[in-house]
Amino acid sequence: MTSKYTWRRAAGALAAALAAVTSLAAAQSPAAPPAPARPDPYALHAGMLDAQRAGQRVVAVGERGVIVLSDDDGATVRQARAVAADLALTAVSFADARNGWAVGHGGVIVHTADGGEHWTLQRSDTASDQPLLTVYFRDAQHGWAGGLWSLLLATSDGGKTWNRITLAPPEGSKKADLNLLKIFASGRDLYIAAERGMVLHSPDDGASWQYLATGSKASLWSGAASAKGTLVVGGLGGKLLRSSDGGAHWAPVDAGSASLTQLRADGQDLWAGALDGRLLRSTDDGLHWSAAASGEPVTAIVARTGGGMLRYGKSGVVK
Repeated sequence: MTSKYTWRRAAGALAAALAAVTSLAAAQSPAAPPAPARPDPYALHAGMLDAQRAGQRVVAVGERGVIVLSDDDGATVRQARAVAADLALTAVSFADARNGWAVGHGGVIVHTADGGEHWTLQRSDTASDQPLLTVYFRDAQHGWAGGLWSLLLATSDGGKTWNRITLAPPEGSKKADLNLLKIFASGRDLYIAAERGMVLHSPDDGASWQYLATGSKASLWSGAASAKGTLVVGGLGGKLLRSSDGGAHWAPVDAGSASLTQLRADGQDLWAGALDGRLLRSTDDGLHWSAAASGEPVTAIVARTGGGMLRYGKSGVVK
């Protein structure tokens, strides 16, 4: 089974939940840079794939390069003023209240320096079928982005230049072709939740990476570290795994059977969004989880200022 097929299968449920999310790369000429996203009267109801806080603001990214902003925890939403790419954006990360980066199809990376109002293009590779699926910035200078077939990029100058990191093949494989689905951090250590039940770990700012086998073969769509440093990863088929020793050992945790789209840590609590509409919460460092809400399929979650999670789905904010 090819890696490309595995990615499509792993992302199938999520893609079905976001039927409107499509890559426009095929519509571009092979080497053409992406066109800018256009103002869209339906942007407030577009499918969102990720959301992050930029200070008091919530910034969500999704289909057709749509980026929406809210300064009141989702009660009112508006479209960003300018986005330099009209391709599906899959992930977003903010280093502070003003500096943020979003990545997506066509290998695009866009940057904002004003809290999400305007986004400029830092990178695109529309000639390659390698979407970027995750991005994480430690501060305004140091960031990492990952995606299809072990595509891993790093920057130490705020994205002015992006350097490709060549990963070694996993044990028993001839090449590095895992799809990298979520970069997250625990202290100074970096982790990447990936397909085939793999987690990658770097203790040295991405200079070197090792593969951590979790005992699962499921595609791990997301990951997070608790306030105590416990790692949780989850994804396809409701698979949820927990490690309290930096990833050396993993134990499965019962979270039901629905695929988990996103994991978040907020204070002492851990949260997970699921494709069956559940919002799961753990108050004991990931040992036990309870359903805190339900509704339409959840594709992204982000902390509210007053506690709890704001949920996004195929039609924008889940009320």
